[in-house]
Amino acid sequence: MDKATLASSSILGILEATHLTANQYNWLGTIFYLGYLAFEFPQNLALQRFPVGKWMSLNILIWGVALCCHAACKNFAGLFAVRLVLGICEGSITAGFMIVSSMFYTRREYTARVGYCSNGWNWFEGQVFLTSQTLMDVAGQIIIGFVSFGTLHVHTTGLEPWQWLMIITGTITLITALSFFFLFPDSPTNAWFLTEDERAKAVRRIKENQTGVENKHFKKEQMIEALTDPKTWLFALFGVFSNVPATVVNQLQIIIVSFGFSPIQTTLLGCVYGVLGNVSIFTGVTIASRIPNSIAWVGIAYYIPGFLGVFLVNFLPWHDRVGLLFSVWITITTATSFVLGLTWMSQTTAGHTKKVTSNAIMLSAYCIGNAAGPFMWRAKYKPRNHVPWIVAGVCYLTCVVLLFSIRGLLARENKRRDAEPRDDSFDDVHMVRINEDGKRTEVKVSKEFLDLTDRQNRDFRYVL
Repeated sequence: MDKATLASSSILGILEATHLTANQYNWLGTIFYLGYLAFEFPQNLALQRFPVGKWMSLNILIWGVALCCHAACKNFAGLFAVRLVLGICEGSITAGFMIVSSMFYTRREYTARVGYCSNGWNWFEGQVFLTSQTLMDVAGQIIIGFVSFGTLHVHTTGLEPWQWLMIITGTITLITALSFFFLFPDSPTNAWFLTEDERAKAVRRIKENQTGVENKHFKKEQMIEALTDPKTWLFALFGVFSNVPATVVNQLQIIIVSFGFSPIQTTLLGCVYGVLGNVSIFTGVTIASRIPNSIAWVGIAYYIPGFLGVFLVNFLPWHDRVGLLFSVWITITTATSFVLGLTWMSQTTAGHTKKVTSNAIMLSAYCIGNAAGPFMWRAKYKPRNHVPWIVAGVCYLTCVVLLFSIRGLLARENKRRDAEPRDDSFDDVHMVRINEDGKRTEVKVSKEFLDLTDRQNRDFRYVL
């Protein structure tokens, strides 16, 4: 919901009240992601060094305060500052949820959990305050549509509808931050809702992931491996190109109004976009989680409605406002492909520092795409916006090629490992443990808990 407040405010009076030009409005969308980008790697390092749940709670608290402060802004400079703070805080959310989810769920369960609950990316977000790429994110768009509809009926002398929207959503987030601090676990080892026996079982059940649980020690060699791994950069390119067109979310209300619908109608019509997103993500992650090694094919399939939407919105008659509306709505299916790509990257990366580094790179790419995207929605292209929609279509095609390439790369590596003799280098690793009586004993450590990377562990097989 919080991520959609700027778009909703565009028809609730914020443009007039703060004297925003079209270019300044685009900058408000961009600065959020520039802040996200600049602090993505520091946020990931902090997530490795500090308790994940507590660090995210702090960021959510600051986010809520900044969101409430929107209501006090009178000009572009004030909005620019608070949007920058939101972007800085956002850097911890998706990465934090991905890390925690991988600690609790097996790789077979992970895709569906992130899609249903996430970004997370955004459980997305759960992760109600992440990007509109996950089920709860698009669900948030449905709710905020009704909240926006309600604020349009609020008439007070001190505050305008867009200010009430910021205060309402900001207050909900502040409550969420407190709930997170006391209820959200940092890992299975300290989950308050599990008994000691259940905590041990929770750790053992993710043994098949071969990624360990958590390691607070930063390993330089794992960071270097992440930077030199080709799949890291293929996923990063996918993150860029899949999110340039995603910026239609910030323009959605303005686009619907341009079709001839009133602001009241637009607030409710925006809910449909969220409903279609829910259906799309739910079906996509369900199919991918039930059919082995189908992530790439499902992701590619969900770009097909996006291509159709781009074609129709460019060639339907301008007076066919219902047809144009449906053309825009069906492009939301492409969000499913991004969710699948995000979970796919996490499932194919092992080693805590490598995973943190890869997450930072992927989410930085996500920021770059979202930061660049707003500037294709220029005033000179309105009302048909042919150029932005053509750019969106080209990005969809590029993403299809990237998904196909990643799958081919990982499939070849799996075949190479199947043909290799088994690597027993890490079968006999021991660590020294000091007992309560002070005696030192050696304990054998299973390979699955050695924090090996996917390259080091030759028993690791990539999900396709």
